[in-house]
Amino acid sequence: MALIRWEPFREVESLQQEMNQLFNSLAPRTEGRGNGAAFMPAVEMQETPEAVHLRLEIPGMEAKDLDVQVTAEAVSVSGERKSEKKTEEKGMTRSEFRYGRFQRIIPLSTKVKNDQVQADYKDGILHLHLPKADAEKNKVFKVNLG
Repeated sequence: MALIRWEPFREVESLQQEMNQLFNSLAPRTEGRGNGAAFMPAVEMQETPEAVHLRLEIPGMEAKDLDVQVTAEAVSVSGERKSEKKTEEKGMTRSEFRYGRFQRIIPLSTKVKNDQVQADYKDGILHLHLPKADAEKNKVFKVNLG
């Protein structure tokens, strides 16, 4: 019978490696950045009987750098935030801004007329007015009892 030397910290190291792999697999990927979360625009959605209203927070970008695509069931907003190359005299540069490509796909709870979407981009906020399809407007019926 062979004796095996027990090393208690080997199990701890193994557990630490598994946890690191788990957290790395859950972290969003970024292009051109080693550490940090990917940029994902915040969204507010409001539904009225006539339309769906979306507001996306996309500060620091110009309207020409955004790609907005609308289907009857979803909205896709993508773009790229490019970094400005700056160097300082002291040889140190620090940046907490997020750069790189982003895409956000927002599924809609109702079908919309994607050919009649109205958009406005001002002060870093993208407003989308998505009129509901006619069949979706009349989806709720009142039932009289008795």
